Amino acid sequence: MALEYQRYGRNKNTLITKSYIESGEYRRKFDKLTDNAELNKTLYNCAKKALYHRSGTELEDMYWINGDSGNIIAEETEETTDGRVIYSPKTKKLINSCPKQKIITLHNHPASMPPSIADFNSCFNNDYRFGIVICHDGKVFRYSSEQFVSKMLYDLNISEYHDLGYDEYISQLKALEKIKENYVIYFEEVK
Repeated sequence: MALEYQRYGRNKNTLITKSYIESGEYRRKFDKLTDNAELNKTLYNCAKKALYHRSGTELEDMYWINGDSGNIIAEETEETTDGRVIYSPKTKKLINSCPKQKIITLHNHPASMPPSIADFNSCFNNDYRFGIVICHDGKVFRYSSEQFVSKMLYDLNISEYHDLGYDEYISQLKALEKIKENYVIYFEEVK
């Protein structure tokens, strides 16, 4: 582990703890996501692939999974822009060919933050069943949205909590809780 922290180009803040990702405690989080054991297994395997692939970076991988069969519909794992996933034309075509409310998405957040408002809006715009954010610190979030939420509103709420002295993580959580009072969004940390 010490050598991994010294590896050139690795961001110490976004390194995963491999022993935790391989633990039964982490695996059981995925058992709670759906009633379909095969789907949960696929979600767990995709999570591990993304976390191992992007450990020590600020890059994200994303998977689109059929929520009924558990089959992977599409994946974006070659992103080179920090903090985002750009849908390729092939991925867009595959998503559009799938019936609405069938797709479950899964992607990593290297900074270990909760789902962003862009995540909620993507879920709403693409009519996904729900999304999963896997954090490099081992947190797992499940989220969904039935309504578009303005990024300006989200940023304003985060700013208010920053002004009250909260750190970025708590500010984002509190902003989402506040937005949830007036918008049809859902999120939870899976424990």
